Amino acid sequence: MVLGTDSRVLTLAFARMADALGNSFLIIVLPLYIASGQVTLTGIAGTEILGFVLREETLIGLVLSLFGLLNSFGQPFTGRLSDRTGRRRVFVLTGLVLFGIGSAAYPFLTSYWSVLAARAFQGIGAAFTIPATVALVNDYAASDSERGGNFGVFNTFRLIGFGFGPIVAGILITGGLSSEGVVTYTLGAFSLSGFNAAFAVAVLGAIISFCLVAALIDDPPAAADAASKNLSIAVLDPDGEGLDPVFVLGVATFLMATTIALFATLEGPIRMRLDESTFMFSVQFAAVVIANVIFQVPIGRASDRFGRRPFVVAGFAVLVPSVYAQGIVMDPWLMLAARFVQGIAVALVFAPSLALAGDLAGERGSGTTLSVLTMAFGLGVAAGPLASGVLYNLGGFSTPFTVGAVLALAALGLTYWQVEETLSVEADAGAAPAQD
Repeated sequence: MVLGTDSRVLTLAFARMADALGNSFLIIVLPLYIASGQVTLTGIAGTEILGFVLREETLIGLVLSLFGLLNSFGQPFTGRLSDRTGRRRVFVLTGLVLFGIGSAAYPFLTSYWSVLAARAFQGIGAAFTIPATVALVNDYAASDSERGGNFGVFNTFRLIGFGFGPIVAGILITGGLSSEGVVTYTLGAFSLSGFNAAFAVAVLGAIISFCLVAALIDDPPAAADAASKNLSIAVLDPDGEGLDPVFVLGVATFLMATTIALFATLEGPIRMRLDESTFMFSVQFAAVVIANVIFQVPIGRASDRFGRRPFVVAGFAVLVPSVYAQGIVMDPWLMLAARFVQGIAVALVFAPSLALAGDLAGERGSGTTLSVLTMAFGLGVAAGPLASGVLYNLGGFSTPFTVGAVLALAALGLTYWQVEETLSVEADAGAAPAQD
């Protein structure tokens, strides 16, 4: 799976895996932590604002979304600044420190607003880390024919952490596969709740990532060269008619990420509807990522050989029915299957999209160009939980997933009509260098 991959890409991949493990813990832990009563919602839940009543699901969605909102809106600025300075490494390390501090604060917080502030602090940290890390992976690609494979390897390890984190979190909090209550761990004279154990793992993930990057990663000379480049983000295609392909991929990525994140906010309603355990929900949540882990590398490398666009378009075509199905299934195993198929769709889109944007980075700068996609993904992950909570309140259980399927259909149309191939694919299925 990783043969022939640059050792620096592998180091970044392992670092992101540890960091993503800690972050994915919080996606499962924070809704349970808030719902457990350890975070007071007095005076907030039940409040009516402009005729809309704030429910627990909406408040949880806001906590989950704020991380991605600050993360996403900050990425264009940090990505561009990392291009200007040519110092990606210091951005990665700064972000990991901020994320670790936020994770360490949760056990000491009891008010909803303080939890919201800690999550915001982590979002700012992620804005430093993500675009600089992805830009480093792009900078380390020796040629366009390696870019898809490198992104496939990087995303695979990142997603291993993000995908298996929720499963481990579910076990850690309850103390077993079938238990439902929050367990307490006893360590000599000290006791530790399942929640605090999960927060400790999140901190540990940030520390491991920091150590790996600090010890083994240096800024490549190519990063410093970007200081003289045009680092603007285009909306219209400067070389032709229509929209800029990187901008289009950013919009499509946002819509795709929104559909992924619809699931997390509805943990309570989903478990009640399907009559399932916390562990089963965690497996369903992780199924999207598990599918990515399986398919990301072969798809990324195939996009180096057969071109980027066919995989992106196919991915959005598969995404539409897989999202819609989640709103109508009534069996836990069917929900698991729908989530797994959605993961295959995401794998078809993500690495080829990053590689396509990397092909076009050229004079734009890797940090600036790739931050469009990473920002869009983070923004979608942020918008999804909040949109899910609101749509659930306004409609019913199937409403968020029906709207998500419509968004996936819109992404399919955009990419089909506005994104062109960046590799010259020859008859023998070999790929020539990208056309700049």
